[in-house]
Amino acid sequence: MRIDEPIDPECDLVLDRDIPVPPALVWQAWTRPEPLREWFTPRPWTVAECDVEPWPGGRFHTVMRSPEGQLVPNTGCFLEVIPDERLVWTSALGPGFRPAETVGAFTFTGMILLAPHERGTRYRAIARHGDVETARRHEAMGFQAGWGMALDQLVAHMTRG
Repeated sequence: MRIDEPIDPECDLVLDRDIPVPPALVWQAWTRPEPLREWFTPRPWTVAECDVEPWPGGRFHTVMRSPEGQLVPNTGCFLEVIPDERLVWTSALGPGFRPAETVGAFTFTGMILLAPHERGTRYRAIARHGDVETARRHEAMGFQAGWGMALDQLVAHMTRG
């Protein structure tokens, strides 16, 4: 289980947390459209649509809806899929590993790393960027607050009885 990934402090953004949800449920939350719709965007944003094909080359597609109704589509490709442990995707590629068009957006590689922990899961999210400027832009957009709030929503959704 590789939860300790090398980090470039200039280009990588990281969210580390221990959460009271077992790795199998965190995995379901990330790889099934039904739960993902419930937690993936920080409220008051919502998920208007999503499609998750959790296999290498599979599609990872979400359309986020702002409170004002603006739709923000995001499509990427899964690179590495190890159930209950590791989910890696990129916005630089589309489904089937085809190069993606990134008009007006920036590309990054996302990693979700999971390890069993005495109270649930050691959760590590990494957003890898190709350069410092893009990483700073993502950070200024609210990476820590946004990804942290989404994780809080994941925990709340998956622990509801």
